[in-house]
Amino acid sequence: MLYIVPTPIGNLEDITLRALNILKKVDLVLAEDTRTSKILFSHYKIDTPLRSFHAHNEHGIINSIIDQLEAGSQMALISDAGTPGISDPGFLLIRACHDHQIPVVSLPGATASITALVASGLPSDKFYFEGFLPHKKGRQTRLIFLSELPCTFILFESPHRLLKCLQQLAEFCGPDRMACVCRELSKVHEEIRRDTLQNLHDHFSGPGKVKGEIVVVVSGKTK
Repeated sequence: MLYIVPTPIGNLEDITLRALNILKKVDLVLAEDTRTSKILFSHYKIDTPLRSFHAHNEHGIINSIIDQLEAGSQMALISDAGTPGISDPGFLLIRACHDHQIPVVSLPGATASITALVASGLPSDKFYFEGFLPHKKGRQTRLIFLSELPCTFILFESPHRLLKCLQQLAEFCGPDRMACVCRELSKVHEEIRRDTLQNLHDHFSGPGKVKGEIVVVVSGKTK
């Protein structure tokens, strides 16, 4: 059995009782960064062994993990924050489990994209999740595509690329398109700022360095 277990995106209390019970009972936990996961494990006194599982090694160790699961091991897959498989490692392993008829159980829990969407006050009846934009090749193509969407769309962005992202969104979507930047969700310095793309760009261009994990939510194109 492979359990997909969401972990907190910031506040350590944002984890379910079921998730904690599973992390304590499985034979092994596959973690994106064991150093990050040890903070959570220490907080909740979880002593289950951890094994590193990330984008740079997943191709090389999937077969050995599948062998262990087929031999009867129960494992949990976690990422540094949020739900595994969403802009994080996990897809390849989950697909391999299905290919080998290994049961997969996915737990509901924290995910930054939905948290930001709900907090944004932008239409949420229909939405599109883009994740991270390409840094170079294909970036303009994606921006053109997103600018024409009639529904709200969601991006992940790093602090040092936020201004470039907002500037390009204003260019392709129009400076008056409404958007919301959600920074450090559920953490001490949480910031949720809703305004036009141009005003958001001007705000984050001000003094002080932008820090933290960032989700950008942008309203869809209107007729």
